[in-house]
Amino acid sequence: MKSITQRRYLFITLLLFCGLTTIAQTTTPAANKKEPVMKTYLIERDIPGAGQLTPPDLKSISQKSCSVLNDMGPKIKWLHSYVTGNKIYCVYQAENEELLREHGKKGGFPVTNITEIGTTISPATAKE
Repeated sequence: MKSITQRRYLFITLLLFCGLTTIAQTTTPAANKKEPVMKTYLIERDIPGAGQLTPPDLKSISQKSCSVLNDMGPKIKWLHSYVTGNKIYCVYQAENEELLREHGKKGGFPVTNITEIGTTISPATAKE
Protein backbone atom coordinates (compact mmCIF):
# COMPACT_ATOMS: atom_id res chain seq x y z
CA MET A 1 0.00 0.00 0.00
CA LYS A 2 2.83 2.35 0.90
CA SER A 3 4.47 1.61 -2.46
CA ILE A 4 1.30 2.57 -4.38
CA THR A 5 1.04 5.89 -2.52
CA GLN A 6 4.70 6.67 -3.21
CA ARG A 7 4.21 5.91 -6.91
CA ARG A 8 1.20 8.23 -7.02
CA TYR A 9 3.21 11.04 -5.44
CA LEU A 10 6.06 10.37 -7.82
CA PHE A 11 3.66 10.38 -10.77
CA ILE A 12 2.00 13.65 -9.66
CA THR A 13 5.41 15.23 -9.07
CA LEU A 14 6.53 14.16 -12.52
CA LEU A 15 3.38 15.62 -14.11
CA LEU A 16 3.85 18.93 -12.30
CA PHE A 17 7.51 19.08 -13.32
CA CYS A 18 6.64 18.39 -16.98
CA GLY A 19 3.89 21.00 -16.90
CA LEU A 20 6.17 23.65 -15.43
CA THR A 21 8.92 22.81 -17.90
CA THR A 22 6.46 23.20 -20.79
CA ILE A 23 5.28 26.55 -19.46
CA ALA A 24 8.85 27.76 -19.06
CA GLN A 25 9.71 26.70 -22.60
CA THR A 26 6.72 28.49 -24.11
CA THR A 27 7.16 31.73 -22.16
CA THR A 28 10.94 32.10 -22.27
CA PRO A 29 11.25 33.11 -25.97
CA ALA A 30 8.64 35.86 -25.54
CA ALA A 31 10.36 37.08 -22.40
CA ASN A 32 13.70 37.24 -24.22
CA LYS A 33 12.33 39.30 -27.11
CA LYS A 34 12.89 42.99 -26.55
CA GLU A 35 9.92 45.11 -27.45
CA PRO A 36 10.89 48.35 -29.18
CA VAL A 37 11.00 51.28 -26.82
CA MET A 38 8.37 53.76 -27.92
CA LYS A 39 9.10 57.29 -26.74
CA THR A 40 6.46 60.02 -26.77
CA TYR A 41 7.14 63.18 -28.76
CA LEU A 42 5.52 66.56 -29.35
CA ILE A 43 5.90 67.74 -32.93
CA GLU A 44 5.42 71.42 -33.70
CA ARG A 45 4.34 72.16 -37.27
CA ASP A 46 4.22 75.73 -38.62
CA ILE A 47 1.18 75.84 -40.90
CA PRO A 48 -0.06 79.38 -41.62
CA GLY A 49 -3.85 79.48 -41.31
CA ALA A 50 -4.06 76.06 -39.61
CA GLY A 51 -6.86 77.35 -37.40
CA GLN A 52 -8.89 78.18 -40.50
CA LEU A 53 -8.71 74.66 -41.98
CA THR A 54 -12.16 73.22 -42.61
CA PRO A 55 -13.32 69.83 -41.31
CA PRO A 56 -12.88 68.32 -44.80
CA ASP A 57 -9.33 69.77 -44.93
CA LEU A 58 -8.50 68.26 -41.54
CA LYS A 59 -10.01 64.94 -42.56
CA SER A 60 -7.89 64.86 -45.71
CA ILE A 61 -4.72 65.68 -43.74
CA SER A 62 -5.58 62.98 -41.20
CA GLN A 63 -6.19 60.40 -43.91
CA LYS A 64 -2.85 61.21 -45.55
CA SER A 65 -1.06 60.91 -42.22
CA CYS A 66 -2.70 57.56 -41.45
CA SER A 67 -1.83 56.24 -44.91
CA VAL A 68 1.84 57.13 -44.46
CA LEU A 69 1.84 55.61 -40.95
CA ASN A 70 0.33 52.36 -42.25
CA ASP A 71 3.14 52.12 -44.81
CA MET A 72 5.80 52.84 -42.17
CA GLY A 73 4.71 50.07 -39.80
CA PRO A 74 4.38 49.75 -36.03
CA LYS A 75 7.48 51.73 -35.01
CA ILE A 76 5.55 55.02 -35.13
CA LYS A 77 2.06 55.90 -33.92
CA TRP A 78 0.03 59.12 -34.02
CA LEU A 79 -1.90 59.75 -30.81
CA HIS A 80 -3.60 63.12 -31.42
CA SER A 81 -3.02 66.71 -32.50
CA TYR A 82 -3.95 70.23 -31.42
CA VAL A 83 -4.80 72.77 -34.10
CA THR A 84 -4.11 76.43 -33.30
CA GLY A 85 -3.99 79.67 -35.31
CA ASN A 86 -0.81 79.02 -37.32
CA LYS A 87 0.47 75.76 -35.90
CA ILE A 88 -0.47 72.14 -35.36
CA TYR A 89 1.00 70.33 -32.37
CA CYS A 90 1.04 66.55 -32.79
CA VAL A 91 1.66 63.91 -30.14
CA TYR A 92 3.32 60.77 -31.47
CA GLN A 93 4.95 57.65 -30.13
CA ALA A 94 7.98 56.44 -32.03
CA GLU A 95 11.22 54.57 -31.57
CA ASN A 96 13.22 57.67 -32.57
CA GLU A 97 13.03 61.17 -34.00
CA GLU A 98 14.19 60.06 -37.45
CA LEU A 99 10.91 58.17 -37.93
CA LEU A 100 8.99 61.37 -37.17
CA ARG A 101 11.01 63.31 -39.73
CA GLU A 102 10.52 60.52 -42.29
CA HIS A 103 6.75 60.62 -41.69
CA GLY A 104 6.74 64.41 -42.21
CA LYS A 105 8.73 64.12 -45.42
CA LYS A 106 6.61 61.29 -46.89
CA GLY A 107 3.34 63.02 -45.98
CA GLY A 108 4.40 66.55 -46.88
CA PHE A 109 3.91 67.72 -43.29
CA PRO A 110 6.35 70.40 -42.07
CA VAL A 111 8.34 69.58 -38.94
CA THR A 112 9.36 72.76 -37.16
CA ASN A 113 10.44 71.24 -33.87
CA ILE A 114 10.44 67.84 -32.13
CA THR A 115 10.54 67.55 -28.35
CA GLU A 116 10.64 64.28 -26.44
CA ILE A 117 8.03 64.21 -23.68
CA GLY A 118 9.53 62.98 -20.43
CA THR A 119 6.48 62.97 -18.17
CA THR A 120 2.82 63.85 -18.36
CA ILE A 121 0.98 65.57 -15.52
CA SER A 122 -2.63 66.58 -15.08
CA PRO A 123 -4.98 67.69 -12.30
CA ALA A 124 -5.01 64.03 -11.23
CA THR A 125 -1.31 64.38 -10.41
CA ALA A 126 -2.20 66.79 -7.60
CA LYS A 127 -4.42 64.16 -6.02
CA GLU A 128 -1.97 61.26 -6.12
